[in-house]
Formats: sequence, C-alpha cells, structure tokens
Amino acid sequence: MAGIVVLGAGGRAGRAVTAEARRRGLTVTAAVRDPERYAGLGAPGVTVVRGDVLDRRSVEDVAGGHIAAVQAVSPFSGPEQGFATLDPAFFVKAADALLDGLADARVRRLVAVGLFANLLGPDGRPVMDDPTAFPPEIRPFALAHTAGLARLRKAGNGDVDWVMLTPGGGLEADGPRTGRHRFGDERMPDGIPGLSYADLAAAVLDEIEKPTLHRTRVSVYGPRRKEKEKAQENAKAT
Repeated sequence: MAGIVVLGAGGRAGRAVTAEARRRGLTVTAAVRDPERYAGLGAPGVTVVRGDVLDRRSVEDVAGGHIAAVQAVSPFSGPEQGFATLDPAFFVKAADALLDGLADARVRRLVAVGLFANLLGPDGRPVMDDPTAFPPEIRPFALAHTAGLARLRKAGNGDVDWVMLTPGGGLEADGPRTGRHRFGDERMPDGIPGLSYADLAAAVLDEIEKPTLHRTRVSVYGPRRKEKEKAQENAKAT
C-alpha cells in the first residue's frame, strides 16, 4: 500500500496518526506550514514538507501519489490564544481546498478529525450550546468548525470520499493504544469513556485501509472500561 499525507502533522492528532501509519508500515508525508519548526517530525518513512490546507494547489502538490489524506489542522491551540486572529471561514476554506486539491491530485479518500462541540448532547442540542458542557469563550472556534463540516456535506457525492471522525469524549494525550474503538452517530451520550489519541489514530487508519464510512460524520469513542483497563495493565507490564 502506498503512503498517506497528513495535513497538520505537527499537532497531537497529526503526530498520533503519523505514528500509527508508521506502525502499520505506511510511509507518511507530514505536511506543516513551517517545516523548520517541526524538524523533530522527521523519521524513517516520514517526509516533512511545507503544506497549506487553505491552498488548493498546495494540497494538490503534497497529496499527489498518496492513497489518502488526513486533515488534522487546527488554527486554535486553546482559550489563551484568543480569537483576534481566528478566521471564522478557516474550515470552510480548508474544505474547499481539500475537496478541489485532492480531486485534482486524484486522491479519493479524506479522513478529517472533528470537534465534539457540534455533536448533539443528551438533550438533542449541540454540545456547544450548553455553557455547562462547553466553554462559551471557545464558541467562535466551534462555529467555524461546524461551518467546515457543513461545507463538506454540501459537496454531496463529489470526487472525494470523505469522512469526519469526531471524538465523542475527552481526548487523552497519554492514554494507551488498545486498537479498539466504537463509532456512534451524531449524539454524545452520557457515560461514554474518553478516547486516547493513539486509538483515534487507529480509527483514522482503519478508515483508510478498509473504508466503512462514506461522506458522513460520526462520533468515535474509546473502548469499554474493562478493555481499557486491560490495555493499561499490558502497557505497564511491558
């Protein structure tokens, strides 16, 4: 199998996807806006390149020759960053550039990492509409992300077969890789365990190697508690 391109390879999700791809024997083109800032990404099987998810031609250039692309770019690092520089159309522009650039490069599969804020809570409202569940100060970012999802949906049955995997709970930076995950729908039920970045990455690669979801957005959850505890015990033993 040929390699994949990861746009946003310098972030936590991008790094996890890159590591999982290497684990499976795939080569990775790690696309970042400033390669000099991410010299540490380079590794056997990983090529770090300059890439701009907002630029159709850049997407085409970095994606050519790959079997799939992963969109893990985020312009927002946290509340401390503020929103003075946030472009509310960022994810819409990214969706347009990806759909057009990947089609031009003849890369048919796109897996995007979603944002739990626009999943539906137990009451049927988007999580971002509940101030007790989602910080109101981050709402502009959530709205921008939601607009990007809407743009992907608007594309319908276009040339690019996309799927957005949305973590349905907290993402755990140091959580174990169990290799197990569950897909849900648009809702985020109570009591669902969090998901490690490693298991999110496994879900992404599964949908690249053996696609089961097409032109849709789904939630993705971690393994059941007993499975997770067993994975943690195995990790400690090694």
